[in-house]
Amino acid sequence: MSTGRYIALEGAEGCGKSTHASRLATAIDAVLTRETGGTAIGQRIRSILHDTTVANLSHRAEALLTAADRAQHIDEVVRPALAAERHVVSDRSVYSTLAYQGYGRGLKVDEVRRINRWAVGTCWPDLVLLIDAAPEVLERRMRGRQLDRFEQEGDQFHRRVRAGFRKMAAAEPERWVVIDGGQPLDEVATAIRSAVRDRLGI
Repeated sequence: MSTGRYIALEGAEGCGKSTHASRLATAIDAVLTRETGGTAIGQRIRSILHDTTVANLSHRAEALLTAADRAQHIDEVVRPALAAERHVVSDRSVYSTLAYQGYGRGLKVDEVRRINRWAVGTCWPDLVLLIDAAPEVLERRMRGRQLDRFEQEGDQFHRRVRAGFRKMAAAEPERWVVIDGGQPLDEVATAIRSAVRDRLGI
């Protein structure tokens, strides 16, 4: 009997994870979803989090909103898909909160992890694909975009987020694979597909 596996694509703004999440989901016939905003309730939470007119949201409130989105997403989308023996590919996951609200905002990472452990229970990704690229590559890709609230943060914030992702990947090599996001699109897709095949046999 086949078993559904939960795969998350992570990375800093401009890394290409949304494009590659879509490509991977198609390649392995998986449910494609995202955090934040992977449910109707989550879309309403996302509208607050990403709205550039929201100027006074506290960092702790931001972290709690992302955890609320995640709890709904896991219960409504991820767990039912896995129970139906479908693979799930998610554009971001719990690790984005650790990177953004923990490392990026400067909240205590252990506290953010504890809140999210309660939100998701045991449903953590089986495999995390970190698409990593140099800051200058990411900055170049973001030029000309209409930026949301997180994307408008300064360079130091985004460098802390990237460093947080890299630190988490180094700490859990059995769960994470780092993909060179500076390569051409098709080469990144090939590397991702190979990693999924090697790690999960999919």
